[in-house]
Amino acid sequence: MTEPPIDEVIAAIAVDIPDFPEPGVVFRDLTPVFADAGAFRRVVEAIAGSVLEDPRVGALGAGPGDRGFDVVAGVEARGFLLASAVALAAGTGVVPVRKAGKLPRARVSADYALEYGTATLELHTDSVAPGQRVLLVDDVLATGGTLEAAAGLVEQVGGIVTAISVVVELPALGGRERLRPHTVHTLWTT
Repeated sequence: MTEPPIDEVIAAIAVDIPDFPEPGVVFRDLTPVFADAGAFRRVVEAIAGSVLEDPRVGALGAGPGDRGFDVVAGVEARGFLLASAVALAAGTGVVPVRKAGKLPRARVSADYALEYGTATLELHTDSVAPGQRVLLVDDVLATGGTLEAAAGLVEQVGGIVTAISVVVELPALGGRERLRPHTVHTLWTT
């Protein structure tokens, strides 16, 4: 028996929460997907596999048999869950991109706009080495502000974002356009 496509698995398990965190916003809750062992395994494998199979990543320095990235960076908070699992599966380290005030050592910061406010992300200055290839992971791509800020932090410390991978993309909000020229992989577009 063949498994259903990953986008169908995610769509069947994820829960839409209307008017959260404020009226007019539909929050895509992926925690039920993460709690389902089989679905979570498939999501992690699909994220790692999408980068391996993308010829555009090879243009950024990946050689034959190379995974295309040296470290996985996850954006707080659900991105941490995904990035940790993808890094473990790929045999790399994981780097946290945190909300302001959470990192204790020298760091760089970036402010960004959300669909419902503003926020700041931070990255330790020594968490990504100059020239190190980074797979940036988060749960949802909406307006692209969070991932744009995270990619900017990686690049500010000298890292190379080889790809950005998300579980869900909300194309009506234009995030993919905002992330150009970065390669963006999405498992489920809604």
